Amino acid sequence: MLLFELFGLELDFQPLFDELQRWWAGFLRHLPNILLAIIVIVVGAIITRFAKKYFNRLSYRMVSDSTVASLISSFFTVLVVLAFLFLTLSVLDLTGVVTSVLAGAGVIGLAVGLAFQDPILNLFSGIMLSVRNIFREGDLIEVAGYFGKVKEVTLRHTTLITLQGQDVMIPNKTVVQEPIKNYSKLKMRRVDLSCGVSYGDDLEKVRELTIQAIKDKVPHDRSKDVQLFFNEFGDSSINYTLRFWLDNSKSGQADYLHAQSEAIMAIKRVYDDNDIMIPFPIRTLDFGIKGGEKLSEMIDSPAKKSGGAQQPLNEHGA
Repeated sequence: MLLFELFGLELDFQPLFDELQRWWAGFLRHLPNILLAIIVIVVGAIITRFAKKYFNRLSYRMVSDSTVASLISSFFTVLVVLAFLFLTLSVLDLTGVVTSVLAGAGVIGLAVGLAFQDPILNLFSGIMLSVRNIFREGDLIEVAGYFGKVKEVTLRHTTLITLQGQDVMIPNKTVVQEPIKNYSKLKMRRVDLSCGVSYGDDLEKVRELTIQAIKDKVPHDRSKDVQLFFNEFGDSSINYTLRFWLDNSKSGQADYLHAQSEAIMAIKRVYDDNDIMIPFPIRTLDFGIKGGEKLSEMIDSPAKKSGGAQQPLNEHGA
């Protein structure tokens, strides 16, 4: 007090004392809520720890990919933490803060969603692919016009190694939206061959010899029948479709191409041995203004019209 009097200052500390007293009274009034909030925080921390372990086990059981499983576990853990956070704020009568936080989170989430629409779609598509287990690494698939083996599935894209050796990265949202052919999942694959025989061949004999050639010369699944169906009267042949299945353990592309090649060679060999003709395009030339005249008649006609024998052509065509 003497110090302030020496400098000629007169300070009134009563408003400060009143404000501190009001704060203290408010603290005492909210002390039960504060203690309850502390209990909620402690209980929430304990529950969150056990919940994270449970979510880890559950996510790894649902998804084989470790990255996706960790992401799913973290997502549900964050939900538990947010639930206890909002509960704590409600216990402290900070509902206005809760409302502001929710409103701010909504605005921020909308802005982030608009700014990162494609990455977010790829992220959720990657999670969906891992959860649904549509295909695995090493599967032979066809998607979005690409045909190859699955190299890896990340949260952003799916990588294929095509049969020509190219590395192709396809966005996960495209993989989810496009039709997918998986040649490895069921371990079943059928070879379809189309061919034709001449109209002069015995169709019963053709069918019997063709099916027997596949059974004798081509590795295939013997538990399923080899089928041949005549399906078309072509311009110069009667066409058919031949179908047989590969063994379950040989459904890869190399096995498919080998079986297809062996089938073509076996059919050609048995047709040659039994005088069965596979027609090829034949062009017929008609001479004369109206057509339908033979080449020999066209050669002889000038001689007949001149009344004498046709003279041989010299080296110059004269």
